[in-house]
Amino acid sequence: MLTSLYVRHFAVVEEAEIAFGPGLTVVSGETGAGKSLLVDALMLLAGARADSGMVRAGSDRAELTAEFDLSDLPEAREWLRREELDEEDTCQLRRVIRAEGSSRAWINGRPANASQLGELATLLVEIHGQHEHQALLSRAHQLELLDAYAGNEQLVSQVRELATQWRELGQRIRKLSGGDDREQRIELLRHELDELEKWALPADGLVELETSHKRLANAGRLAEGAGGVVELIDGDSEFALRRALGRAQLEMSKLAMLDDRLAPLLELLDNASIQLTEASDGLGRYALDVDLDPERFAEVDTHLTRLHELSRRHRVSTAELYDKAATLRDELSELEGAGDAVDKLSRQRQQLQQRYDEQASTLSHARAEAAARLGDEVSALMTELGMSGGRLVIELEATGEGDPDAQGRERCELLVSANPGQPPRPLRKVASGGELARISLAIEVATLGKDTIGTMVFDEVDTGIGGAVAEVVGQKLRALGGQRQVLCVTHLPQVAAQGHAHLRVSKASDGESTRTRIEKLDANGRRDELARMLGGVEITRETKAHAKQMLDRAQA
Repeated sequence: MLTSLYVRHFAVVEEAEIAFGPGLTVVSGETGAGKSLLVDALMLLAGARADSGMVRAGSDRAELTAEFDLSDLPEAREWLRREELDEEDTCQLRRVIRAEGSSRAWINGRPANASQLGELATLLVEIHGQHEHQALLSRAHQLELLDAYAGNEQLVSQVRELATQWRELGQRIRKLSGGDDREQRIELLRHELDELEKWALPADGLVELETSHKRLANAGRLAEGAGGVVELIDGDSEFALRRALGRAQLEMSKLAMLDDRLAPLLELLDNASIQLTEASDGLGRYALDVDLDPERFAEVDTHLTRLHELSRRHRVSTAELYDKAATLRDELSELEGAGDAVDKLSRQRQQLQQRYDEQASTLSHARAEAAARLGDEVSALMTELGMSGGRLVIELEATGEGDPDAQGRERCELLVSANPGQPPRPLRKVASGGELARISLAIEVATLGKDTIGTMVFDEVDTGIGGAVAEVVGQKLRALGGQRQVLCVTHLPQVAAQGHAHLRVSKASDGESTRTRIEKLDANGRRDELARMLGGVEITRETKAHAKQMLDRAQA
């Protein structure tokens, strides 16, 4: 439920903060005063496109803030939790629109984009504007409306999911039964797999191959280098390490005889002599054992070259070629065993078809029952709304027993007879705009309140009606306010009198600037506003008495 709305420097409103309660709140005011600004503000907070014209002249930005109580809105609470924007049982939507046209939005104090605002708003508020009834001309919308009225959401979801699975299985079957394309694919896979199985290596094998290639490519240098190091250690030169170390050992032994504290250092030189000997012997053996086999090098080099060629062809790294072979092997196995796979998938598809037929049949029965109920209910409302003898017929046209359809086995068409004796005609072909508006209002009154939306907003949907019909519309809206919070912008006193609360929008100008004021009316204020709506410029004692009677009758 909407608990408060704050606007600042928005259009002609300098600043206003409005508290809302449950039930029906009506909004009235003189023509041009800006009655629909509250609706505009809520639409912007619901993610509607913003522009600089919404910022009050002379201001750098407009600010809009709405707060909602989520106690009875579990879906909204779950959405906020999922998006990590939750704040217990309350929610604040805030939007700032700058004079240059840019805007920013927040949900519970955290930045949000217009898409998020829109998603959340659909769970918080439902706005019906002056041209909302045009959506009812769409047959797809009519079917959605019927399902919402019947509470078919779960059935519709199951039917859609089964149809989707059935279609996806069909695509897999067609892929496996591809005729010439399948044979060509099998031949290509066999060729590519032969190459990969010949050359691709697992990770450790690839490392070993690359190491061998590096060693074989540098075999001559390795042998020569090892021999050179042996010469440095144990050669004939007087500067060879072993000779120099031997002289150092001899000199150190003489010194150690003079001071035994040098004995440990002499031991280090002796150990160094042993390690030099081992290093020299090892390097000598390595130099003799280095593989100088050019044929082996050519084999390894060819192997690596082929791996790089395959890597470029398959667009993967050389390390991924081994896994690529496994992927192709699985695909080839599936294609070669397509007969068995197709049979298995076909059986699964038949089972899906059977389950779909059962669920679609259940949905069809539910729709048929709901269509009769909704038709009767709307027909009765049409009579109350001044269309005596008018009726609504909801026609369900079967689509046949062919392939599973995500929307079910029927399409919906709303047929209307506006006057007695006239055959029902498609709603989209009703010529009179006034009739269409009243029929649409009857449908909305009959179907609204079937969902979990906490707040419904009507922006002058009572345009084009008056008198007793207007009073009936007001009564229906008031009754709807007993189930949901309802906001209604109206110009009709018969509707305004039915409100549980009343807001008046007024405009004042000092010749240089214009300001709009929004105030909540007390009992006397409501009487005076209804009198203005009844009597126009001149408000008489009789007009005020009439206004009071209307209020008393509505509140009784």
